[in-house]
Amino acid sequence: MKELKTILRPHYGKIALAPLFKLIEAMFELLIPLIVAQIINVGIATGDVPFILWRGAWLLGLAVAGILCALVGQYVAAQMAAQVGRTLRSRLWAHVMRLSHEQAGDVGAGRLMNLVSSDAMQVQGGLNLLVRLGLRVPFLAVGGVVMSLLLNPAIGLVFLGSVALLGVILFFLIRYLLPAFGRVQGSQDELTRLARENLAGARVIRAFHRQKSEEDVFSDAATDLTRVTVRVGRIAALMNPVSGLLINLAVFVTLYLGARHTYQDLSNPGEIVALVSYMTTTLLAIAVAVHLVLICTRAAASAKRIEAVLALEPAVTDGIGADPKPNTPTLHFDHVTFTYHHSARPALADVSFTLHSGQTLGIIGGTGSGKSTLANLILRFMDAQTGTVEVGGVPIQDYTLRALRGQMGFAPQKAALFSGTVAENLRMAYPSATDADLWDTLRVAQAEDFVGEMPQGLNSVIEQGGRNLSGGQRQRLGIARALVGRPGILLLDDVFSSLDYLTEHTLGQALRTWARDTAVVLISQRGASVRHADQILVLEDGGVAGLGTHQDLLKSCTIYQEICRSQGLEEGVD
Repeated sequence: MKELKTILRPHYGKIALAPLFKLIEAMFELLIPLIVAQIINVGIATGDVPFILWRGAWLLGLAVAGILCALVGQYVAAQMAAQVGRTLRSRLWAHVMRLSHEQAGDVGAGRLMNLVSSDAMQVQGGLNLLVRLGLRVPFLAVGGVVMSLLLNPAIGLVFLGSVALLGVILFFLIRYLLPAFGRVQGSQDELTRLARENLAGARVIRAFHRQKSEEDVFSDAATDLTRVTVRVGRIAALMNPVSGLLINLAVFVTLYLGARHTYQDLSNPGEIVALVSYMTTTLLAIAVAVHLVLICTRAAASAKRIEAVLALEPAVTDGIGADPKPNTPTLHFDHVTFTYHHSARPALADVSFTLHSGQTLGIIGGTGSGKSTLANLILRFMDAQTGTVEVGGVPIQDYTLRALRGQMGFAPQKAALFSGTVAENLRMAYPSATDADLWDTLRVAQAEDFVGEMPQGLNSVIEQGGRNLSGGQRQRLGIARALVGRPGILLLDDVFSSLDYLTEHTLGQALRTWARDTAVVLISQRGASVRHADQILVLEDGGVAGLGTHQDLLKSCTIYQEICRSQGLEEGVD
């Protein structure tokens, strides 16, 4: 677990300090039965009250010192575990955000949520217990057996055999439970995924009256989780009774042999009391060890799941840190081909075009033609297998990701708004933007009117996902956010789908006026949305079916003619 060791490295001091104090506490605890034996054999047997009081003061001092050591050890361990949990969650989340879209999709949202919450908490709790008790528990168990052997070898051997047998049983149980807990977390991932899908698609499920079938699917997943959890729980539940049975049998044998030894004057009462005390101490240590094994086994399974994600190398990384070249095209695709790793054919094949500042490139095509893939390549959410994508005359792989995406404004088809104010959403890319800048972009995006009518204007609260806004309002805010800061490349991915034609027409005119020094990539399925573009790229099954102006394509591109004819743009169609 390389990543976990890296996270733990700054805390090695605390990891050593906490067990040290718990070890000192355990040493004090092992001394107590010897002092009690002295009180019985010497003080009580001879009636020596000062001796009893003096040894009693020793017991009190050991108890106070043990409590103080326990408090220090537990505080240090808890603080260290909390800090490691925070670092683990932060590093895991940051790592996932660096993964490409394909890699993040492979991890899955449900699994990611469980990793950040449930699995990280399991690791944090297991680490806390391991640091606190990982040294104390075996020291008490071994120390109790050793002290028993020193006091009475015959009785100590009985107890040693029972502890050894219990250790073998625990070893085989751990070998079974470690992968089993991994299966439990996997079933929990599936349940979380279904819950997220059902909550996100609740309106669709109700509209098609699919509540019963979705309830059945969710119930099956919950039943599977229950079945796996119960199976693991049955095995785990055996640990406490098995350990308790073995230890209590050992205590019974100890009392029996101790009684015989006392009767035969081979032992004294204080020695037998000390032996029973050591047996009890060991019994409690074994009981804690059983609990510790369960927690740490589950934590180890969770740590493996986290490590598997942290071990993924991001497919998209920072370049050497290049700067744009002067007097070069703003955006250039040179024979670009991209294939998804799970697909048999390219999503984009041999795509080439050039876009200069102040120009607009319209991209149109049917569903699955590769439009969104092209947008993802421009933003470098993933890299093409062949060909070159250049921004400012420089391959995008040479830029740092911050520098590359800092030149771009992006408005996706589904506007992703976050809980907060309107201003906070608009300032995501440019926190230093003034209120006047925000109102300018709202005016261009045709969102000035409805934002101005909101109770607090720019400071009005937006709910998570923009639930308190209509679809068209969310899209216009998404466009306004992309315009803030006047990016060099404006990428609009089918952002007019929720707008009426009048609003689209007005917004298009405002954008053409606004984008005098900006290269605009406008992706749409509407011919009317791209007809005024300087160039129109027509995609069909990932390939270029046509490239030119609206009038040129009406004469030369069959696919574009069919799109225009189907949308009532027959004028000019040959």
